[in-house]
Parts: sequence; C-alpha cells; structure tokens
Amino acid sequence: MKFAVIVFPGSNCDIDMYHAVKDELCEEAEYVWHDAESLEDYDAVLLPGGFSYGDYLRSGAIAQFSNVMKEVVKAAEAGKPVLGVCNGFQILLEAGLLPGAMRRNDSLKFICKQVELKVENNETMFSAGYEKGEIITIPVAHGEGNYYCDEETLGRLKSNNQIVFTYNGENPNGSLENIAGIINERGNVLGMMPHPERAVDELLGGADGLKLFKSIVKQWREAYALNA
Repeated sequence: MKFAVIVFPGSNCDIDMYHAVKDELCEEAEYVWHDAESLEDYDAVLLPGGFSYGDYLRSGAIAQFSNVMKEVVKAAEAGKPVLGVCNGFQILLEAGLLPGAMRRNDSLKFICKQVELKVENNETMFSAGYEKGEIITIPVAHGEGNYYCDEETLGRLKSNNQIVFTYNGENPNGSLENIAGIINERGNVLGMMPHPERAVDELLGGADGLKLFKSIVKQWREAYALNA
C-alpha cells in the first residue's frame, strides 16, 4: 500500500506521519508537496499536523486552496482513505470534506499533553482494529481544537454514527459533545485532533495509535483482494 504524506508550507508533523507508515507499518510512503497535480499513484492520503501557511486567517483556511487539495477531493470521491490529523483535520473542515468548524480552545491556550480517547465507532476503515468503547491514550498538540457544528449537523453525525473518537473524562479544548474525531458519511475520510502518528511505539510513550494505521492497511488489502 502506498501513502501520500501531503506537505504544506508550515507542516511540522509530516515526518511523524512518514515514520509511522514507513518504519512501523513497513508500507510505502512519499512526501507530496502542496503544489502536486496528481495523487493517482497513491492508495491513501495523509494530511499532517502543523501550521500550514502560518495559520493566517484561521487554521487551514489558506491550505484548502492549495493545488493538491483538488486532488485530495478527487481521492476522497474515489473512495481512497484520507486521514487528516490536527491541522489536517482543520484543512478537511475548511475544504468541506467534513462538516463543522474548529474554534480556539476554550482555555485560549495551546495544549500539548496525553489525553484519553474513547472509541465510539469501530466499524470504519480507520478504527476496525479497536474494540468499541476501548479507551486509548493519544497526545494532542493544538491551539484551535474546539470542534463545533450546529444542532442539525450534530444530529446527522450521531444518527450516521460518524463520531469515531471522543475525549474520555477531561475535555482538553471544549469540543462539542467531547468530539475528538469524525468521519464522512461514506466512511473514507477521517479527521481527528489527537495525533495517532505520535503514538506508534512504546519508546514514544505509547503505541495506541498504531492500530489506526494497521486498520487502514488491513481494510485496504481486504478490499483490494476482493476486487482483484
């Protein structure tokens, strides 16, 4: 399986993403610059965290207009797995690939620490390796992770089982309904504020994030084998 790790000016978690795929999964991964004009050679797309374009205007607002985002949309429409983490999640929201918006943390401070997540939906290509209700530990590092959407959108997220991860216990940023990660209706685009790529080895303080990447590969291989 071949992953594209998208790199925007200001990305700073692209190396972590690359490490998770290349060194921990032993799968193919390549850095893809923001001006790329095609993602056809890749099976999955990863939008890393960081401060794309300096977070000017608001997080992800400028990155959504990058050349490569047209190709990310095409990849999503083709059913390829698309994972956006932290700033990547913010970009997916700005690009309309996921519903809702991101606000400043309710503390108005940057937060960097380990948090507990609850797996609300383990029937996705990203979370199938977890048990429903499983509590996992993943780090967060953001200043604008306070997820918000209107009541109608929240109702759809709940009825369609699109809330994949919630904060367990402490809500670090004030996110609506403790939401930490959501998926699109089709089930192939996941956005989450916590960083699973920073939790893929016990030497890093934990490996609970590795199951997410393994789930992507397993689901892709099963689908590929069935369609081969």
